Amino acid sequence: MLHMACDVHTHTIFSRHAYSTIEENVRAAAELRVELLGSTDHFSCMLYPERDGAFDVRDFQYLYNLSAWPRVWCGVRLLRGVEADIVDLDGHLFGWDSPITEEINGHPLPASTTLKDRVFGKIDYAIASIHDDSFADGASLAQTTACYVHALEDPKVLILGHTGRSGVPFDVDEVLSVAKEKGKLIEINEATLARHPQAVGQCQKIAERCAEMGVMVSTGTDAHISQSVGRVDHVREMLERIHFPQKLVATRDAQTFLGVLERAVGKPKGM
Repeated sequence: MLHMACDVHTHTIFSRHAYSTIEENVRAAAELRVELLGSTDHFSCMLYPERDGAFDVRDFQYLYNLSAWPRVWCGVRLLRGVEADIVDLDGHLFGWDSPITEEINGHPLPASTTLKDRVFGKIDYAIASIHDDSFADGASLAQTTACYVHALEDPKVLILGHTGRSGVPFDVDEVLSVAKEKGKLIEINEATLARHPQAVGQCQKIAERCAEMGVMVSTGTDAHISQSVGRVDHVREMLERIHFPQKLVATRDAQTFLGVLERAVGKPKGM
């Protein structure tokens, strides 16, 4: 049986359409003996609207104080992340063009920055995902492939999220080659396999090419409620069915995942 002891794609109530607190997720992970939990709330326009043509930093302050979380909680190692939306064919991530000049208390910052840079300075890693594929309407395969490649080039992006259900076709071999070169990960997403049957075939094709090309994968539940944390039955069934090699599963244990993270993105502070 494939061993998967980390869940590195989970959501809390701060994603607005999720239902559990960080503590509830941690305790659920501890009950299942999950070694490492990555909490990755949405960093996206899905959460709050623009006001006067810009996003309000106060709407995203839940991501400003992640250092309040202990690094080990109920025996579970805890990582601080986001699931950031890819928003255009250049592979930009949400918030890249939203200027920030003030702190959450209204005090001016010493220098102007962007919402994306401000938040990315607080996290250990990002999952880059597509949720609204309208920006790719009419785009060529070369353009959509470059979109994913550019997202992988972001220093804080460790994982490409649920590419099999994004609705955006791309050159799988080219994207996987870049991921392998940069030591980054392709996600096999439990929620996709469990609730999006139309995407299972594409997800399996991507996993098979990862195995053939020696590209490491991450496994995440994409849990939006604590009951789902750590439960990857559909992922395990699919990977075992295609005889996916254990050595390419970055989430097989905490030590392996932290090693991949340190090499690709950098060592988390205090971990």
